[in-house]
Amino acid sequence: MDNIFHKIGSFISRQDYFLKWFILGLINGVISGLGALFFYYSLKLCEFIFFNKILHYHIPSPTGEETNNLIFKPGLVYLLPIVIAFGGFIAGFIVFKWAPEAEGHGTDAAIDAYHNKKGFIRDRVIFIKTIASAITIGSGGSAGREGPTALISAGIGSWLARLLGLSEKDRERMLAVGIGAGIGTIFKAPIGGAILGAEILYKSDLQADIIFPGLVASAVGYSIFGSIVGFVPVFGYYLQNFNPLRLPLYIILGIVCGIVGRIYARTFYYFKDNLFKSLKTNIYLKPVIGMFLTGIIGMAFPEVLGTGYGWLQGAIDTKFSMFNTYGIPLFIFFVLLAFIKIIATSLTVGSGASGGVFAPGLFIGGFLGAGLGIVYHQLFPSLVNTSHIGGFVIVGMLALFGAAGKAPVAVTLMVVEMTGSYQLLPACMLAVAVAYLVSGDYSIYKSQVKTREDSPAYKSLA
Repeated sequence: MDNIFHKIGSFISRQDYFLKWFILGLINGVISGLGALFFYYSLKLCEFIFFNKILHYHIPSPTGEETNNLIFKPGLVYLLPIVIAFGGFIAGFIVFKWAPEAEGHGTDAAIDAYHNKKGFIRDRVIFIKTIASAITIGSGGSAGREGPTALISAGIGSWLARLLGLSEKDRERMLAVGIGAGIGTIFKAPIGGAILGAEILYKSDLQADIIFPGLVASAVGYSIFGSIVGFVPVFGYYLQNFNPLRLPLYIILGIVCGIVGRIYARTFYYFKDNLFKSLKTNIYLKPVIGMFLTGIIGMAFPEVLGTGYGWLQGAIDTKFSMFNTYGIPLFIFFVLLAFIKIIATSLTVGSGASGGVFAPGLFIGGFLGAGLGIVYHQLFPSLVNTSHIGGFVIVGMLALFGAAGKAPVAVTLMVVEMTGSYQLLPACMLAVAVAYLVSGDYSIYKSQVKTREDSPAYKSLA
């Protein structure tokens, strides 16, 4: 059977570049789209079991996933730390028992495999990462689903390359294509995802030959995923008109996001590499401790549990009444939420539980944008009315991740796909560029290298 697949791979490899990578992109996209669907519904099942059935919670969800979505119903609050810790125990046991490389946030592991492991990811990582991440996030851990999907799809790309007997350099490309296809699919942002697969490998560079197959794979994966889940952008449609007079306000937001992006990266790795690494306890118990503490935080601030996308949607739609601010002024509360999310994510993912750091980055930036948007509205009510605050939320989301993830081009394109509109594109371009510059060399992905010349994979791709 392997011989048959190797013959198919040999036939594909003999074609010219564009036909070859069109075919490989199609294959990668189909499998990645199906993998993203399996992960998405595994996550929804875990959320249903842990939150709906055990805790009797209803967590808000974004427009692109559910109608009547901005409803929060707290349930058995006193059980929250125990249930989340139990989820951490299951996820941690699965990961550390069968695939330790699947711990933490998946995108960094995929980047490391590209640069240092010749594009090799063990087959079991695909399944282990799927189940462990679904349990971590579904039980309430503060983490995102894009990172796990990136590693799952990167693993699929690596597996397909080995199945077809492709060369080492093609295996590395297939892995990178998988990163972009996975993120573009689960986030319903195929163009941004394709560029992200080429850009996220480096801090200050881009792997151009990944873009064409990435576009094909992301388009196919997105089409398969959207055919089942729906094609509405994750956060719905932004319909406000663009006003260039607000651009200086977005630049200030970019500066703030760049600074906080540095804080996010430094805090996360302090928890991961110092606190939890030096913790003298069984490795299986570290995610339990981290997620138990996350649960305690979540008792008072449920917004930080899971991906937090529903709460972001509330901020975008300016449904501020859904937030319990404890009497704190709203703009201070939103900024506080951003920093609490940094701590909760560092406790969850930094302890070894399986989940991504992409969604938390969006949450952090989004609520910084919400806080600043409210301040702008109070200072300049004729320039920034209440409905414009959602634009600052969206731009803040992307500016912070563009800075922390070192992917300014990809996230700038994502704003169009996330909102179904070009209205925020100029603001996002400026804010992301400023945030990227302010963030300096700090990155949430430690496996990134500066440029192609710094990567061991560069010679094999040359």
